[in-house]
Amino acid sequence: MSNKEIIQRLSEVLSPYRSRLIIAMVGMVVVAGFNAAQAYMVKPLLDEIFGNKDKELLSILPLALLAVFFVKGIFYFIYSYLLEWVGQCVIRDLRNRIYAHLNRLSLTFFHHTPTGELISRIINDVTLLQGAVSHALIRVLRDCVSVIGLLGVIFYMDWRLALMSLVFLPLAAAPIIIFGKKFRRVSTTYQKSVGEATNILHETIGGARIVKAFCMEKQEEKRFSGQIQHLFDTLMKETKYRCLSHPMIEFLAGVAISLIIWFGGLQVLKGTSTTGAFMAFLTALIMLYEPIKGVSKINSTIQSGLAAATRIFSLLDIEVDIKDTAGAIILPPFHDSIAFDNVSFSYEAGEPVLQNINLRVSCGEVLAVVGPSGGGKTTLANLLPRFHDVDQGAVRIDGYDIRGVTLHSLRSQMALVTQQTILFNSSVRDNIGYGSGECTEEDIRKAADAAFALGFIEQLPQGFNTVIGESGARLSGGQRQRISIARAILKNAPILILDEATSALDTESERKVQKALENLMKNRTTIVIAHRLSTIKNADRIIVMRQGQLVEEGTHNQLLQSRGVYYDLHNMQYAS
Repeated sequence: MSNKEIIQRLSEVLSPYRSRLIIAMVGMVVVAGFNAAQAYMVKPLLDEIFGNKDKELLSILPLALLAVFFVKGIFYFIYSYLLEWVGQCVIRDLRNRIYAHLNRLSLTFFHHTPTGELISRIINDVTLLQGAVSHALIRVLRDCVSVIGLLGVIFYMDWRLALMSLVFLPLAAAPIIIFGKKFRRVSTTYQKSVGEATNILHETIGGARIVKAFCMEKQEEKRFSGQIQHLFDTLMKETKYRCLSHPMIEFLAGVAISLIIWFGGLQVLKGTSTTGAFMAFLTALIMLYEPIKGVSKINSTIQSGLAAATRIFSLLDIEVDIKDTAGAIILPPFHDSIAFDNVSFSYEAGEPVLQNINLRVSCGEVLAVVGPSGGGKTTLANLLPRFHDVDQGAVRIDGYDIRGVTLHSLRSQMALVTQQTILFNSSVRDNIGYGSGECTEEDIRKAADAAFALGFIEQLPQGFNTVIGESGARLSGGQRQRISIARAILKNAPILILDEATSALDTESERKVQKALENLMKNRTTIVIAHRLSTIKNADRIIVMRQGQLVEEGTHNQLLQSRGVYYDLHNMQYAS
């Protein structure tokens, strides 16, 4: 992405704050004007006061200078505050846009993108962009306006000296351009490295139990230390470039000022220029080179921000593939059947996960889905709420192709309980009421009671107000699962998906959770993905999937009698 494209995209983000930016620009022009006035005041100070002994001007000039500083300070505050406010608003808006965009992306995107990298983009990349927008951009804009004002002063004082000094401006800009490209490359490497380091943190902290169980603390420390060393080396490379660019510009500025002093001093000695005019010119020239040196100092910040902007906009440009189609309708309340019509699906091209699935689930039916690992059971269930879209065929509810209905109306009619219980670091009440809108305290208690969770909840330190920790870390596996079941009960959706909801539990916990599931499944159309065949013996119908194909179908007894895949699975589980 080119600088022009980045700036254009940033200007679109800035457009809601155009009026405040205009006010800030006016303030900068005023400040630049007063900077030029300060430089110009050197001439009357030397020529009239010190040269011609003008006492009247001596009493006026300090007051005028004081007024200049006072008014300049007011306008400096106005434009600095407004630009900082706009910069922070842009960062806030971008963070919200990225997060909202991530929430709309399909599960396929998250399967291919590490969590740590996404966290890094929202936090680190946007912070780097904040430095460029809120600080560096302000300084560049301010300095550009100041340069224009000071150029006016030096041309007014001596156009020949001004032309001579301008020869050195392109030379001073050369290090900025040369090192700018290096800063951009280094910053891109740095941001990728931060994403990788964040991902290592996310993996090892989230998997702390496994790290400890396999005595991998030293190896993980070594892996993280290596990544941090890579970050250190990258930062030191940036530091080297930054520390080189500033003295190079200082030297070029010194050469220019030395020549100006020599040439201007000759003009004063010849009498073609006054001491005051020359000193005013020299003051304005020194002030003119200060912004250029300032740009060299913040060049790395600007380039880091531009590199971050490239990564941010590339993320925002990822197309949302699961979304409401044009003319999507609201799905009426479910009452008849769910149909998979010749459905095929693959995560990667040429590697089908589901092939030509034809299946009908009647309203109120309990359908169990079993089969060897990797057979496509969970993928089949994920197609129903449109976590993924089919490659071929269609999934229909009451005859409606689910791609033609709104996502909200589709998913609001489904509840999901998975093997990996997803709970949030909030209170029990918030977790049970999650996604159920304005539910009452009584509704939450009834749902907890139906899920056989009320007893242990009331024994918690603060009852329903107890914060359960990240992913429910302060609860047992069975307790976590019953909280998630209570959440599904409270949602009261007509279609229920149970994805191996008891496979990770011990026998006692499974017994309690199974009772809760029986309450949850009452009067609902249920798709149960099961590993333990004992939990689905009483299902109305069982389908067997293997290598992405539906290979068997029937009741528990029918499938045993047919002595096929289900029979083999059953024998393996009950071999003892």
